[in-house]
Amino acid sequence: MSNTPALEIRNLHAWYGESHILHGVDLTVNPGEVVTLLGRNGAGRTTTLRAIMGLTGKRKGSIRVNGAETIDMPTHRLAHCGIGYCPEERGIFASLSCEENLLLPPPLKSKGTGGPSGMSDAEIYDMFPNLKERRQSQGTRLSGGEQQMLAVGRILRTGANLLLLDEISEGLAPVIVQALARMIRMLKSRGYTVVMVEQNFRFAAPLADRLYVMEHGTIVESFAASELQRKMPVLNQLLGV
Repeated sequence: MSNTPALEIRNLHAWYGESHILHGVDLTVNPGEVVTLLGRNGAGRTTTLRAIMGLTGKRKGSIRVNGAETIDMPTHRLAHCGIGYCPEERGIFASLSCEENLLLPPPLKSKGTGGPSGMSDAEIYDMFPNLKERRQSQGTRLSGGEQQMLAVGRILRTGANLLLLDEISEGLAPVIVQALARMIRMLKSRGYTVVMVEQNFRFAAPLADRLYVMEHGTIVESFAASELQRKMPVLNQLLGV
């Protein structure tokens, strides 16, 4: 496995208009890791993902993807670096069927990322049988859980191997959350790199190799999963978990 981090952020500042949201964020994600960003609402976790994708206003600092500096890249070029972003709002097209939504993004030819190629439709349907059953259903007729599966499946089909997942378990039934947890474990076993923003601590903590805690737009704690029990008093104080 390469020694080059899949994602390396140094002294990242980001703004929405005049509002200074991120204040010098530093984090590193190694290839094949699952890393979770924890924090209260408004801590800057979603803004961190959006800043990686160039979806905030002004940005300052360094964002390296597989060793290449991307801070000045436009969003459409970032996708070709092998990054897949699943926003909290999912972005399902209401006028398209489930299958049309799935097939919409073109596969990426991301040179030099060393990651796995895109999953086939059959592999995605095997992982999410609900989508196969509902493949002719209109996007708006899918349940929240099915829409979430579709949003993730659409990214996996492109060949992205660095996945940024924002609150994928939010508001979903326990059985769907369990299916998403199985998906994360399977992706890890296949060498994908995953950065998750999660409010659901019980879902996120068992899946993560390492955890970062954000507060007021900066990283205030970082530790390996093996240190989780020792860090619980601090997490209780910071998150109220």
